Amino acid sequence: MCGLSGEIRFDGGRPDLAAVERMTDRLAARGPDGRGLWSQGAVALGHRRLKIIDLSERGAQPMTDSAARLTGVFNGCVYNYRELRRELEGLGHRFFSTSDTEVLLKAYRQWGTACVSRLYGMFAFAVAELDTGRLVLARDRLGIKPLYLAQRPGRLRFASSLPALLAGGGVDTSLDPAALHQYLSLHGTVAAPRTVLAGVRKLPPATVRVVEPDGRQHDECYWQPSHCRRPEHAGMDAADWRDAVLDALRTAVRRRTVADVPLGVLLSGGLDSSLIVALLAEAGQHDQATFSVGFETERGEQGDEFRYSDLVARQFATDHHQIMVPSDRLQTAVDRALTAMSEPMVSHDVVAFHLLAEQVSKHVSVVQSGQGADEIFAGYRWHPALAAVPREQEPETFVQLFFDRSHADLSRMLQPELLAEHDASGELVRAHMAVEGAETALDAAVRLDTHVLMVDDPVKRVDNMTMDWGLEARVPFLDHELVELAAACPPQFRLAHGGKGVLKEAARELLPAEIIDRPKGYFPVPAIRRMAPPVLDRIRQALTAPEARARGVFQEAYLERLLAAPDAHRTARGANALWQVALLEMWLQSHRIG
Repeated sequence: MCGLSGEIRFDGGRPDLAAVERMTDRLAARGPDGRGLWSQGAVALGHRRLKIIDLSERGAQPMTDSAARLTGVFNGCVYNYRELRRELEGLGHRFFSTSDTEVLLKAYRQWGTACVSRLYGMFAFAVAELDTGRLVLARDRLGIKPLYLAQRPGRLRFASSLPALLAGGGVDTSLDPAALHQYLSLHGTVAAPRTVLAGVRKLPPATVRVVEPDGRQHDECYWQPSHCRRPEHAGMDAADWRDAVLDALRTAVRRRTVADVPLGVLLSGGLDSSLIVALLAEAGQHDQATFSVGFETERGEQGDEFRYSDLVARQFATDHHQIMVPSDRLQTAVDRALTAMSEPMVSHDVVAFHLLAEQVSKHVSVVQSGQGADEIFAGYRWHPALAAVPREQEPETFVQLFFDRSHADLSRMLQPELLAEHDASGELVRAHMAVEGAETALDAAVRLDTHVLMVDDPVKRVDNMTMDWGLEARVPFLDHELVELAAACPPQFRLAHGGKGVLKEAARELLPAEIIDRPKGYFPVPAIRRMAPPVLDRIRQALTAPEARARGVFQEAYLERLLAAPDAHRTARGANALWQVALLEMWLQSHRIG
């Protein structure tokens, strides 16, 4: 819900208002319903608004609470804002709007930075203390809402997207070798705080950063659930866990119905999105708008899963929209998706999400989506294998199962000056898995999936693609209380039935077996997976462009081998190597970098 931007100066100068305006304007797609700018002293804030809660101008941002001496900009939604408002009113606070933004400002006035622990939702915000000149930045527990940072001597800029920071100017756009290593090894993931650009960083999830007027900064991680068994769950059997998970998911779905506009559901026909539809119907949501996307078959590979989504739509009598995308739209669609990406994203379904969001935004402004279930409930193919290894062997096993490439592979792909000196991706995994608070090898892997890899792959992908059309996507499986419950669930209950066992058992009360027990699906885009002519033509154009040759990220001999056999080269995880390499170069060109 919206896009924010801003700047704080540390050198005694005034913020560059023209730069903040450019950043704000670059966020227009995220907030098509309003625009605001504010500046005082060393701080300037910008905002683009998507009207979801309190549609009046009283909810406009930047918002100033004169009594509290605070001004803030906010992106996201606080699902429990009504409950917090009642609590704050009981403490003597008075409100001039019905927005969750004002609740945030009053909560900050009452509890300071500790207010984040009371917020149930997805959010990124910046709050300026008018009397002290201090700036506070924060991001939600699971990193659903983004916050990018660019620091130079004397100032810090921030925005909801990386392209917005570029619009402000003055960003170091050289490539970060360690981030490039992660991108090519971790299936396109670059973990916070890095991005592929050396001059741009991300505020990590579950983090509050206090920025003092003199430039001193302090971070606090305010949430990290234990991935261990807990005493309060002792004695719970499979049925108890099934009931607990279903109750928690009911609460998560209900929380995400808070809005002053109609809502829909992105219905793939898989277990996760189908369960959301079922729970909304159970709660009395009739004629729920649902949306599915499909593509043409390519070289025998099916491009849609409509038979499953149609089954769910019929059972729950939804207002269903089936969207079929012809292959000849893909070249244009790829370019538009690239422009929407804050960072390069290699999963081919990013194009599907962008095309789906375009159509959905014509009907609703808010949707619920099923991302996150595979991560928190151990639904991926590598999870059973990890559960079988000792804790000390887990990092190396994860590397073998998950990585696209080894450090040695990268030395044969990249130009020497862009190869990280060390195995940056392996070191990231080993360091994260060594942290205490994970009881078994599976727990450590799920923690890595949930708090690192998911944040900067599927979650970021959905936010970027939906918000590019002014569409807010809410993810009930990433409700922090549900995540905490899943983290405590014994591995055997999550791994049952081929993965997500406890979730599948919870669904049996609501969904047909054909949906629950079907093979794992995805958003298939066969024309990208199989390098069909419209996509391959675009790739050749990008990799042979003068700017690509001048940039020289990859060794020429390696690129020649890929282009000679576009569909033959696969990574260790089975991804198309040409698509991964080309996607990076196409993203750099689309944002005029380098």
